[in-house]
Amino acid sequence: MSREAILQRVRTALGRTGGAPPPPPAVRIRIPEVAVDDRIASLRAKVEALAGKTLLAGSPAEAREYVANVIAARTAVASNAPVLAEWGIAALPGVSTGFYDREELRVACAAADFGITAADYALADTGTLVMFSSQEEARLISLLPPVHLALVPRERILTGLDELLTLHPQPMDRSCSMVLITGPSRTADIEQILVRGVHGPGEIHVVVV
Repeated sequence: MSREAILQRVRTALGRTGGAPPPPPAVRIRIPEVAVDDRIASLRAKVEALAGKTLLAGSPAEAREYVANVIAARTAVASNAPVLAEWGIAALPGVSTGFYDREELRVACAAADFGITAADYALADTGTLVMFSSQEEARLISLLPPVHLALVPRERILTGLDELLTLHPQPMDRSCSMVLITGPSRTADIEQILVRGVHGPGEIHVVVV
C-alpha cells in the first residue's frame, strides 16, 4: 500500500481532507476539590503502594525525631533548603550540609547513606515528589544516595499534575530541571524482573509535616 493511501485512510478516519489544517489542541486541565487531609491520605497510600515509607508528623520536632531514628549512626547529606535548617534536620548528628561546590557535593553524596531534601511539592493522586533543581536543592542529593528522605509541608501537597502546571505553566522559568519522583527507583529492563535502586535510591521516605 502506498504512503498516500495510508494517509488517506487516516484522514478519512479523522474526518479530514488533504491539506486541511489540524484542529486546535483541546486543553483539559481539571483541579478537583480535595480536602488537605484527603490529599495527605492519598499521597501516603500511593507512596506506600510503591514500597515507600511515610509519616504524618504533627510538628517539625516529630519529623526531626523520625529522621534521626532512620539515620541512626549512619551518614546523610542534606540540601541547603532553609526549612531543613529551620526544623533542625540539617543539624542532626551525621548530617552534612552547606555544599555549593559540585564536585565536593558529588563525593559526599556518593559516600552518604541518605540524601535529605525538602520537596517543593507532592502530588496526592500519584504519590509523586516534585523537585525543582536549585542552589538550595541539588539534584544529586535526591538521586545519588541509596536512601532518599523527603520532607514536605502539608500545604505543599497538590491534587495532581494539573494543579502543578497551573501554578507553574512554564517550569523552565523557575529552574533548569524539574524532577518528578514517584516511589523508589526501579526497573524491569532485564528479563522483566523488577529491581529497585538501579537508577537512583532504592528506598524512599516521605515525611509530611
